[in-house]
Amino acid sequence: MKLVAVTSCPTGIAHSEMAAEALEVAAKAQGHEIQVEVQGAAGGPPIPADVIKGADAVIFAVDATVRDIERFAHLPKVEVRTREAIDKAPAIVQRAVEAAQSKAPVTAGAPATEGADDEDDVFASVTGQSTSKGEEVRRWLMTGVSYMIPFVVAGGILIAASFAIADAVAVTEVTVFDPATGLATPADLGIDTMTWIGAILLTIGGTAFGMLVPILAGYIAYAMADRPGLAPGIVGGLLANTVEAGFLGGIIAGLLAGGIVMALKKIPAKGTLKRMMPVLVYPILGVLGVGVLMLLVVGEPVAAINAGLSEWLTGLSGANQILLGLLIGAMMAFDMGGPVNKVAYAFGILSLEAGNFQIMAAVMAAGMTPPLGLALATVLRRKLFNEGERRAGQAAWVMGASFITEGAIPFAAADPLRVIPSLMVGSATTGALSLAFNASLQAPHGGIWVIGVIGNPLLYLLAIAIGTAVTAAMVIGLKSLGRTEKEAAVPAAA
Repeated sequence: MKLVAVTSCPTGIAHSEMAAEALEVAAKAQGHEIQVEVQGAAGGPPIPADVIKGADAVIFAVDATVRDIERFAHLPKVEVRTREAIDKAPAIVQRAVEAAQSKAPVTAGAPATEGADDEDDVFASVTGQSTSKGEEVRRWLMTGVSYMIPFVVAGGILIAASFAIADAVAVTEVTVFDPATGLATPADLGIDTMTWIGAILLTIGGTAFGMLVPILAGYIAYAMADRPGLAPGIVGGLLANTVEAGFLGGIIAGLLAGGIVMALKKIPAKGTLKRMMPVLVYPILGVLGVGVLMLLVVGEPVAAINAGLSEWLTGLSGANQILLGLLIGAMMAFDMGGPVNKVAYAFGILSLEAGNFQIMAAVMAAGMTPPLGLALATVLRRKLFNEGERRAGQAAWVMGASFITEGAIPFAAADPLRVIPSLMVGSATTGALSLAFNASLQAPHGGIWVIGVIGNPLLYLLAIAIGTAVTAAMVIGLKSLGRTEKEAAVPAAA
């Protein structure tokens, strides 16, 4: 068989790549050809049109909206989450082969589509069942996160760099560009060169970071209603910034914009009116509708919630702060880059916006611990892991140090009942210690490579080291109970 596949996760870095590799290995082992297109924040080259035309079936291993999905409309399809592709790639390849042999139009399950109406959805199940509403909403939100992350990372790290090279108070008080006079020099402003460079970095980073809510909202609406939802979503996100509704306001704006445009697309139209709908009706009424709702209905209550959240974060101390660290840490490790992990990460972003840098530090430390702990375990007790897991352990050192929690997925997929609880305990320990040590972080990503902008860096590293040791000790202990060396020697299926 000649198969094609698309993998897509919110970041497009870990889940997407691992799912692609698992499918490629499984297809080759079964004697089939496969070409995989990786989508997401990192992206990759599209599959050539002639390859798609000559394919027998397509596999979608996705957690976010598939771009240009109409290219695959003629092929039998199998749709799963990226995590399932990582865990059960051989079975998924076999399902695609069976779908191709039976000429079935589609298998059960459906990713979000671009431009498909409900009554003519190219991903409708052959059984007549559709994707659950909860799964659909989750995919909308993950698509928004996928497009938001590059803005968060670029903006946040540039802001952190500006504070690292110059006094934070000084750079925030400097305006380096004025529309009337242009870019000011250090001499014009009466400041030293490093403060001037810091102010430039802060201006650039602040602009990128300020776009995260509009981009989040825009691409939530895009996932719901295709391109006509983009303008209303982005405008709704900008208005969320204007009324200080923040991250939560952006999510609401995206859902409102997508919902409005989806409703507008159900209005029957023919001829010239139908051709004008995407150009005039959808953007004008969509922007107007979401704008009115954000300014008159949603904005003020959500802004009040954000203000209350900010006060609560600022007031956290003592035992309450430790409990928060335990919870954040456990969430970061629970699904290693999945929706629960992303909720905790979003909470860290909210804390940055509120001026609480300790919570973001705990989030990142807890996200680094799972791969590091497993990497350490493979070194300390090699015989408990098969050869594939040992190789994954070597890569996990770098992935953990870079705050890519997904480096733990191969281990969790092979032995979830032992590994996942170990990861949660280790990460909860790290999160609690990070907050107890009052470590702070002004960058939303970067792992160990942004150590220069971490407050109390030595204690921060100690928190990560302790959590790593706890994770490794628990994994080794649990794997030593009831698992023989012969079992460990069996290669992983994928």
